[in-house]
Amino acid sequence: MPKSQYKTFDRSKITLFPFDKRVSDLSLHTFPETKPVQKHLKNKNLTDLSRLIIEAKKNNASVVLMMGAHVIRSGVSPLIIDLMEKGFITHIAMNGAGPIHDFELTRFGKTTESVAKYIKSGQFGLWKETGEINDIINKAYQNKIGLGEAIGKHINNSNYKYKNLSILEAGYRLKVPVTVHVGIGYDIIHEHPNCSGAALGDTSYRDFLIFANTITNLEKGVLLCFGSAVMGPEVFLKALSMARNVSKKTRKPVNNFTTAVFDLYNIDSKYGREARKTDPRYYFRPWKTLLVRTVSNGGGSFYFNMKHAESIPSLHYLLTNLKK
Repeated sequence: MPKSQYKTFDRSKITLFPFDKRVSDLSLHTFPETKPVQKHLKNKNLTDLSRLIIEAKKNNASVVLMMGAHVIRSGVSPLIIDLMEKGFITHIAMNGAGPIHDFELTRFGKTTESVAKYIKSGQFGLWKETGEINDIINKAYQNKIGLGEAIGKHINNSNYKYKNLSILEAGYRLKVPVTVHVGIGYDIIHEHPNCSGAALGDTSYRDFLIFANTITNLEKGVLLCFGSAVMGPEVFLKALSMARNVSKKTRKPVNNFTTAVFDLYNIDSKYGREARKTDPRYYFRPWKTLLVRTVSNGGGSFYFNMKHAESIPSLHYLLTNLKK
């Protein structure tokens, strides 16, 4: 068998470090207080979006929450779990860092290391216990289980002290899909000697197919994207194309749905149309992909410039207090 002409990094030389020696920047004691914000509760668009989610729930349509890992780092996991338990969210999609923060918080009550501190000494990301996530993924590959389901099941079966904070565990327990959409090389567990590219690829691709199946039920539903500038819009774009392709055979349209983006980026108030290509904001994918292109044949969209620690508590309050 021919061999590559290039050398690969020898991971057997890597030294791993115990998690209890790591200084973590976030813990259960340092999370900011999460509560609804009055000005957001008076935001007509947020109220309208909440009513659309309530209506989607009545119609058994998909309500999907796509998220970057900073959402977990904002301390709002209990509110997201409550929305899952109440049936307001039917699918959660994370990037590859999401399960890492979820796992660390659940197991140790703390997460997030200082890149500036640990990159200097070659310790960044190389924490033994966090790397055990790879063992879960490798086993999932053998058992033909998706990445998100496997980690959720592991946490569910564990005696981790804070597993009530795990979105992944809640997904497994409630049978609400929590899918993980990995970019190889993006996440700290990819540094570890026990990381298998084959296992990552297979389990995350299985999650993508689960996600695409959810999108087939998005008619009259809602897709929310919190703080994901690349994974959210790009994964949704491909899954939506797949869903619309097969809808020609199933006669189940996927056109009339609502998208909502929550982020800190300042975009034009007239976000129903794309920015010009000469405008750097044209390359902000959530705008052109989620707010314009994917809803151009029957749907609608909202953009909210809010912090996660304010937006999710406010949305949670409206969903659980508006008259149904």
